[in-house]
Amino acid sequence: MDTIIISPHPDDEIIGCWEILIKKVNPIIIYTDNILDEKRKKEILNLKKYIDLKAQLFLYQIPPNLLTKENLFYFPDPIYETHPGHRSQGHIGENLLRSGMNVIFYSVNMQAPYIHEVVDSSGKRHLLEKVYPSQKELWKNDHKYFLFEGYNKWIIHN
Repeated sequence: MDTIIISPHPDDEIIGCWEILIKKVNPIIIYTDNILDEKRKKEILNLKKYIDLKAQLFLYQIPPNLLTKENLFYFPDPIYETHPGHRSQGHIGENLLRSGMNVIFYSVNMQAPYIHEVVDSSGKRHLLEKVYPSQKELWKNDHKYFLFEGYNKWIIHN
């Protein structure tokens, strides 16, 4: 079984799935925002220095060979996310869930009702700042990205 994190933007994988990344599950991360400058692409690849990853893929869609019911997918939440790119990826996750795939939703929107405090917020902050130094100004006065995250498992009855 592979753990696959769908990350619409570079940094969403850390902001929304920090606890998954530190569990040593060697995830596959699929970045769906392919409109990135070279600086951001280089930053993304820094994640491998700190987290054991099986793969980092830059794709608009999930490769068919990964679409198995044994794999565990983490998608942005299609309801509580406010960013259109997050919601659209979340709707893809919802469709996969409804087709029988194993999907858990995560949120980078700290207003979602299932958010909880992370165990090691300083470690999360350190990783974000090491991997994505160009984004430091975004988090300078906004500590919620370091302190909270959440996961939402839907149960679909047929």
